[in-house]
Order: sequence, then structure tokens, then C-alpha cells
Amino acid sequence: MIVRTGSAGASAQRDGAPSHLHRRSFLLGSACLGGLGLAGCATTDGMSLADASALYGPVPTEKFPIPAVDVSKVNPKYYRRTVPYASKEAPGTIVVDPANYYVYRIEEGGRATRYGANVGRDGFRWSGDAYVGRKSEWATWTPPKEMIRRQPEAAKYARGMPGGLDNPLGARTLHLYQNGAYTLYTIYASSDPESIGSGITSGCVGLLSQDMIHLYNQTPVKTKVVVLPA
Repeated sequence: MIVRTGSAGASAQRDGAPSHLHRRSFLLGSACLGGLGLAGCATTDGMSLADASALYGPVPTEKFPIPAVDVSKVNPKYYRRTVPYASKEAPGTIVVDPANYYVYRIEEGGRATRYGANVGRDGFRWSGDAYVGRKSEWATWTPPKEMIRRQPEAAKYARGMPGGLDNPLGARTLHLYQNGAYTLYTIYASSDPESIGSGITSGCVGLLSQDMIHLYNQTPVKTKVVVLPA
């Protein structure tokens, strides 16, 4: 997937980008999470459904107002929370754990903010150290030539799909670099709750929009990102 951030120039995500031109269908494959019953006032992971609904409520102040997440479609273990997390990395470092579908932001005192995530599907996963080279709000998405050859309907976005709720990059994007070069991978905002906890992308990592905004606001350019082996 190739992205442009307004007039800032072009950037890219791996080929194997979204497979259809609908927001949810841009994600490769299908999610495996089933819906969670709403009976009762607490989840099995200790957070009440009311608290989860508040945490993932609508964000009407955005350029494109973000709707509330249907939390019944997210396994409670993927709700955002602060957890004990021993790490040698400095506070502020982002650690991606694709094997368990989590992203951590290291905090002081042996703790971390943990977010549920979707990750790369088999054959598209990667690991290693990177850093945030650029940050984008409501980035423009441009399909790569390889995708257009596979899916001619994507050609109408050859010059870029403007930012918005239907754009696969969503409200916020962290572009990952190594040694001054763009890796073609991102951490981005997903509006598909059923994708969290699944390996469906072309190597990029998606958080729920509300979680991505939370992480984005605390993440300056040059922040270290560690992607663990899957």
C-alpha cells in the first residue's frame, strides 16, 4: 500500500495491500473473532462493558467524526489497559508482539500501555527494530501498481484516495523507518473491530481508531519501534 500525506510526498506499504475498495475489505483475509454476548455487566477480563463502551466511544471532534466501536465485536483481552511489562527498552518505546496481537507502549515503573492489534498474515510478517520516521493524520492512500493489476477497480485511486473514514489508513498513521529509509510498513488506525486479534494485513499493524489516536498523541517522530518475531 502506498500512501501520501497530503502534499508531504509519497510513501508506501507492502504490496498485498487491501483486497477490495471498501474500508473493511481493504484488510486482507477475514477476521476470526466471534461476537461477544452483552449479557451481564462485566467482561471476563475485568473491564465492564460500560467502561469499554466509554473508552471506545465516538470521537465527534475529529475532521471526520469517528463512530463508537461496537465493543461486543472485540475480545475483551484486546481492550486498552495498563499492564505489568518488564522490558529493557526505554519508556516511550513501542513494542509490537504479533504472535499475541498486542502493541505495547513502554511506561515508567515496569509497566506498559497495551493495545489489541491486527497484524500481518502468514507470509507477510516481519520483525526487527525500526523507528517512527513520519506521522500522518487522515493520510491519503494510493494503491500500488501491483494491486491495480490484480484489481483494476483500484485504478480510480491511482492518484490517491483522500483521507476519510473509508480510507484504509484511517485517522492516524505512524510510518516506520530503518536507517533513514521507509520500510513500507505502518501502524495505522482500523475501524474494523472484528479484525483485532487477527493476522490479515500485508505486514502493517492496525489498532482501533481510538487506541491509535491515544498512541499517536504520545509518540514523537524518532520513537523506537521493536517488532518481535511471530
